[in-house]
Amino acid sequence: MRKTVRQAVRATVQLAVAALMGFGSIVFITVLLITVTATVVVVGAWMLPETVLLVRRIAGAKRNQVAAWTGREIPEAHLPIEGPLRERLRTAVRDPGTFTDLRWMVAYYGYGCLGYLALPLWPVGLLVDGVWCGLLRREALVLPLISRLADLDAVWSTALLKPSPKVRLVERVEELTETRAGAVAAHGAELRRIERDLHDGTQARLVSLSMRIGLAKRAYERDPEGARKLLDDAQDQAEEALTELRHVVRAIHPPILTDRGLVGAVRALAASSGLDVDVRVDGLRDSAQDGPRPPAAIEAAAYFVVAEALTNAAKHSGSDRAEVRITRTLGGLRVIVRDDGRGGAEGVAHASGPGTTAGGSGLLGMRRRVAALDGTLLLASPIGGPTVIEVELPCVW
Repeated sequence: MRKTVRQAVRATVQLAVAALMGFGSIVFITVLLITVTATVVVVGAWMLPETVLLVRRIAGAKRNQVAAWTGREIPEAHLPIEGPLRERLRTAVRDPGTFTDLRWMVAYYGYGCLGYLALPLWPVGLLVDGVWCGLLRREALVLPLISRLADLDAVWSTALLKPSPKVRLVERVEELTETRAGAVAAHGAELRRIERDLHDGTQARLVSLSMRIGLAKRAYERDPEGARKLLDDAQDQAEEALTELRHVVRAIHPPILTDRGLVGAVRALAASSGLDVDVRVDGLRDSAQDGPRPPAAIEAAAYFVVAEALTNAAKHSGSDRAEVRITRTLGGLRVIVRDDGRGGAEGVAHASGPGTTAGGSGLLGMRRRVAALDGTLLLASPIGGPTVIEVELPCVW
């Protein structure tokens, strides 16, 4: 009975707030009529964008209220109202989100009074459910109806306030356009890096190798010992060139991913990072041959995220410990890298969103790599630590 009463009280508070918002919506119709009239006569055209912004705030408050009750956020899609008056007027009138909010507000005049229905349910519920639950030990009958009224208010508000599929599609296209641009930039930067590594490293060593072999050929007849030394140096140069070439190849797609899978590759990274790294895996097998594996692109992105995060932790965190968690989810792969260092890495980045990620080119490279796969990257690094990088990569298992 106590649990039922507590839930009914919570639902009553929810309905009371909803009723107040409904009353406010009814009062707001006066402001709306004044705005429309002033706009028609042109004198008060400046009031329309401000009124639309006010409508957005009211609808946003309702979205937050419903999200607090249901635990699920209602997406909000609005065009920014800014610029000269003519542009602000055009945006306010043509924005599909404006009509979504107005549609909810008009409908809310009708169902915003659901909270008043809870008032007569309380005395009846306390009497009936008090006997029914307290004496007969049965489930409550009347008080749960208050929660159902709150649920009904949330369901109707969600249906009316969520953006139309067309608006969501436009947002999605803009989002994919941004991530595609980031992926193209990341691809170009990666090609330039590979070209620089080959030019400054492997190519230079191969040129030196060719010169030493040529000198050895010329000195072979008159100075066999000198020629032998040049050939030994040439062999060392060849081995160094091979080492650098393997390093370049590993940076493109590490062969260890193919041989040992993501878990084995991450464990190898942890062993060679110089930190005491605790690797925890949930839903994946250590062996590449056992169990399902994510797509190769997902494995590569997760691997490079862990590699970059551990490198940054070893260089900048000041901590000697780190933790890596790899979890298979229903819709993809989650990777979390945490260290207990000094923190202070700037910004909170969302890989699929706009903006520039602070914190250096390493984090920007991770952001672009994850964004190219439609994933998300979240960074939390308060002063004093800890630093946590969480990556979600969608994929089909």
